[in-house]
Amino acid sequence: MTPIRRSAAMIAAAVATVGALAAVTAEVRAHGDVTPQPVDITGLEPIKEGWAQENPYRDNAAAVKIGASGYNQNCARCHGLEAISGGLAPDLRFLEKGKTGDDWFMERVRKGATINGVTKMPAFDGIMSQEAMWAIRSYLESRHEG
Repeated sequence: MTPIRRSAAMIAAAVATVGALAAVTAEVRAHGDVTPQPVDITGLEPIKEGWAQENPYRDNAAAVKIGASGYNQNCARCHGLEAISGGLAPDLRFLEKGKTGDDWFMERVRKGATINGVTKMPAFDGIMSQEAMWAIRSYLESRHEG
């Protein structure tokens, strides 16, 4: 093999390797491909009976702090740092405040979202506590841009 052909073959192999790595990286970073992380809810009053119908931690500074940590561990990858979306997923600063926003938020967080058979957001019901979900909601309300 001539030096030119050998160089061309090496370049082609390098391009193929980079392309394969990019495909794997894109798959690993795909929307909704998040391994849920535990959220330390120490300091929050436990919710005693069933699912709360409205955010019991609204305007609670401890819940906002805990929610910020939970958001960064579980949501920021798709929804953006500080809840500022880069376009991949909804910008959660614009969620409606109050009960209507609470209903939408909890439905989506608990059940996730599948569109055309593709998981766009994993379901967190049974993985993340209700207290952690409401704390994240409190954090998002603190970032509200309505």
